[in-house]
Amino acid sequence: MLPDLAPPVALYVHWPYCRSRCPYCDFNAHVSRDPVDGGRWLRAYEAEIRHSRRASGPRRLESVFFGGGTPSLMPPEVTQGVLAAAAAAWPLADDAEVTLEANPGSVEVSRFEAFRDAGVNRVSVGVQALDDDALRALGRGHTTAEARRAVETAGSTFERFSFDLIYGRPGHDVQSWRAELDDALDLAGEHLSCYQLTLERGTPFHAQAAAGRLRLPEEAVLLELFDVTSDVLASACLPRYEVSNHARPGAESRHNLNYWRYGDYVGIGPGAHGRLRTDAGMAGHARIRKPESWLRAVEAQGHGTEATEAIPARATGREMLLMGLRLREGVSRRAFLQRAGMPLDSALRPEALRRAQDAGLIRAGQDRICVTRAGLRVLDALIDDVVA
Repeated sequence: MLPDLAPPVALYVHWPYCRSRCPYCDFNAHVSRDPVDGGRWLRAYEAEIRHSRRASGPRRLESVFFGGGTPSLMPPEVTQGVLAAAAAAWPLADDAEVTLEANPGSVEVSRFEAFRDAGVNRVSVGVQALDDDALRALGRGHTTAEARRAVETAGSTFERFSFDLIYGRPGHDVQSWRAELDDALDLAGEHLSCYQLTLERGTPFHAQAAAGRLRLPEEAVLLELFDVTSDVLASACLPRYEVSNHARPGAESRHNLNYWRYGDYVGIGPGAHGRLRTDAGMAGHARIRKPESWLRAVEAQGHGTEATEAIPARATGREMLLMGLRLREGVSRRAFLQRAGMPLDSALRPEALRRAQDAGLIRAGQDRICVTRAGLRVLDALIDDVVA
């Protein structure tokens, strides 16, 4: 029987392999030239699940997310085995959300039914653009036609589906983005993610920009693109619930909401991270990043943990604000006090908060604090200024 006050848990499963590496990607992704031993990977995942269950104690499992990398390259029988091991470790909620990230390639799409039969009930397709020139510029290995087929197949195969788009690409303008969003809405179901292209250090795009060979749109254009995204998707009944995510009410990604609300989660696989509440406060873990090194560690000791840490109350509060202020709903004062062990206002800079409120960037009420639409346009700078 579960303890009455045990918080539920979410599970993140990292599959690190891709067919090729996109020039903007800084995720823990690797291109493998050798066949992947699915049985070996499943045994390693099962071992980390058992290890994580000992750390978490009895919890209810509310969501599972297969991320990467390209998890749709994972053998479906590995997916099924992971879900069986997870359900044996933690009682699985009746309405548990099980998401798999997928690319629109024909091989991945041909596996959709097998993934559904394995237990996946939601898929997130990495479309990134509905324009062939843009797809080539982003280093994607599919065409617009393939992306359309993948999304349509996802919609007919899974209970729920979503897909991603990237805006703020080199040469991107408001008119073409508006037309692309209209095309996306012809395909979209109840959820759509729209991310602004960022130049992450260590990526080819970052190096090209530093050398002057790649230029992103000016800041004023980026803000217009953000506003057009808000307006077009809100008018289509897909309001923003997080800075980059839009959904019909009730169709939000429950797994990702758990992150942004600073809920408990376990991460398994190379480079995965986790956060678990304990009697002593929040504790974090990080797995070894390099796939082969992670595998060898799991086989030797039953887990691939690189580091564990007790997260002090002030750091817990800062993390909770960094995540929660991305949400339209903001951060609950009561939840903040319960998890960080201190009042929410003590984690903010008073003068900066007053300036943000006067400028209409933040609303701070008795129950919660949230960023306004104007504040979301400058979210990173706003958080740097306001969060202590």
